[in-house]
Amino acid sequence: MKRTQKMRSMCQEITQRLFCGIFAIGLAGAAMSQQQSDWANKEGREEMILIYDQKLDEAIELYGKRLEDDPNRQEALFGLAVAHAARGEGELAMDFVKRALDAGLPFERFLVGPREMLKPLNMLSAFRNLAAEQQALLIHGPMLGAVTDHSARFWVRTHREASFAVELFPIRQGRFSESVLSDRVHTSSANDFTGVVEVDGLKADQAYRYRLILDGEKYSDYYDFKTFPKRNRPAVFNVVFGGGAAYTPEYERVFTTIKSHFPLAFLQLGDNVYVDQPEKRAIQRYCYYRRQSSVPYRSLAASVNIASIWDDHDFGDDDCWYGDDPDSPAWKRTVLKTFQENWNNHSYGHGDPMPGCFHDFYIGDVHFIMLDCRYYRTNPREANGRTMLGTHQKQWLFDTLERSRGTFKIIASSVPFASGVKPGSRDPWDGYPEERAEIFEFIRKERVEGVALIAADRHRSDIWRIERPEAYPLYEFMSSRLTNIHIHKVMEKSMFGYNDKRSFGLLSFDTTAKDPKLTYHIYSVDDEPVYQHTVRLSELTF
Repeated sequence: MKRTQKMRSMCQEITQRLFCGIFAIGLAGAAMSQQQSDWANKEGREEMILIYDQKLDEAIELYGKRLEDDPNRQEALFGLAVAHAARGEGELAMDFVKRALDAGLPFERFLVGPREMLKPLNMLSAFRNLAAEQQALLIHGPMLGAVTDHSARFWVRTHREASFAVELFPIRQGRFSESVLSDRVHTSSANDFTGVVEVDGLKADQAYRYRLILDGEKYSDYYDFKTFPKRNRPAVFNVVFGGGAAYTPEYERVFTTIKSHFPLAFLQLGDNVYVDQPEKRAIQRYCYYRRQSSVPYRSLAASVNIASIWDDHDFGDDDCWYGDDPDSPAWKRTVLKTFQENWNNHSYGHGDPMPGCFHDFYIGDVHFIMLDCRYYRTNPREANGRTMLGTHQKQWLFDTLERSRGTFKIIASSVPFASGVKPGSRDPWDGYPEERAEIFEFIRKERVEGVALIAADRHRSDIWRIERPEAYPLYEFMSSRLTNIHIHKVMEKSMFGYNDKRSFGLLSFDTTAKDPKLTYHIYSVDDEPVYQHTVRLSELTF
C-alpha cells in the first residue's frame, strides 16, 4: 500500500499524463492477476461470504470479473444465481441457474447450497417448477467409512428426510452371491439431512458390490469396495494420504488418480475444504457441498474408506489456537457437529465429555492413530504448559500406543513434527517442543516399536528423518498439495521434497515379509511416480 501511494505521488509530479496512465493500467492488471489467483484458491468462497453478509453488489461485481476470465465458471454462475435471487431479480437469477446447469453444475447444488441462503431462489415459481422436474432425492454420497475386517458404514445426504438402507452383494469368483441388507435409518434435518447405516457380519478381505435404497426405491448405480484384512494379521495393502485440498475444479482429477491405485483407505489430514469461518455455519456447509458434489471425489469416496481429521482452515482460521476448554469459544461444538455431518469416521474423540476428531483404527496389523491438533491447542507463545493435544487427548495417545498390537503404528498429525519444516513459525510442532519431546520420550521409554509419522499442512510432499538419542529415527512422510494452487518451497533439511505439481502420498505396506516394510511413494496429479523410500521394521526397533 505504501509503495502504491508513493508511486501515485510520483505520477502526480510527472507532467506527462500518458506515463501515469500506463502505470495505472499496469497496477490494475497486477491486482487483477492476484485477484484471479486468490479466487481460484478459494473458488467463490469470499463472494459467498459477501452474499451471506448481504453485500450483494460487491459479490456480483467480483463474480462478474471472474466470468470475464472464464464465462463457464460454475461457482461464479451458481453464486450469481443466489445473489440475484436475494436481490429480488428472479428472471436474472433463473438465467444464471440455466447457465450453471449448461456449464455442468449438478442441479443438486441448487437444492442444498446451503439451504438458508437459497430461500429467495426457492420462492421463485420458475425454480420450483424446475426442481419438480428433477425429482432429486440423493444429494451427496454415498461415502464409505469406518470399514473394519467385519463391517462398514455408508453415508448419504438427501434432499428431504428419507429412509435409507444399503444392499450388499459379496463378489466371489467374479459373481454376485446372495445379498445382505442393512437396517433402515432415516436421514434427519437435525443432521443436515444426512444418515449413516452400518452393516456388520461381513467377511475380512472380501470384495463387495452395493447399491442404495432410498424410501424403498433401489437405485440402479452400483459401487464396489473391499473390507479390511483380518485384524492383527499380516497383510499387503495401500493407503493414500494428503491435505491441502482447496476446491479447485482444474485439479479435482487428483481424486481419480488416487482411486486408480486401489487404496483401502484415503486419509485426509486437514485443510480439506478451506472454510476459515467458524462462526458462519452456512459458509462451512457451502465449502463441504462443493467437494461432495465433485464427480471425481464422489467416485473415490463411494469405494474407498475415507478417514479425516481437520486443520486450521477447516476448524477455525489460519494458524489458529483457541485454548483447551472444550466449550470455549462457544462455536467449537457447532463446528465439530458440522464436521461430523460431513464425514464418516470410525469415531470422533470421546463424545460429549471430550469432543474432537481424534480416533484410531486398524488395517490388518497396521494401527492408524489420527490426532486432533486444533480443538485443544493453546497459545504457543505461552511456554508454561502450552499444549497442542490437550491433557485428555495426549493421555489417550499414550494409552493407545501402549496397548497397540500394530506391527507399524502410524501417527497422523495435521501439522508436521519435524523441526524446520516451516522456519520461524510456531504453528507446527516446533511451536510445542515440550509436548513433542514428551511424546517422543514416551515412545523411547516404553519401547514402542514400529512408529512412523505422517503429516500435512505444507503445500508440497516431503520425507524427513528425525534423529533421536538412544532411540530409532522417526520417519515423517508429508503431503499437502492435493489440489492447492499455492506452493511452499522445498526445505533443504528434508530427505526429499517435491512441489512442481499437485501430488499425494501413498504408503504401501507388506507386513507378510520376513522383515515387514512400508514404502512411501509420491505421485503427481498426473500419476507420475516422483519418489519412493522403503523403511523396514528392523529400522524402527530398539
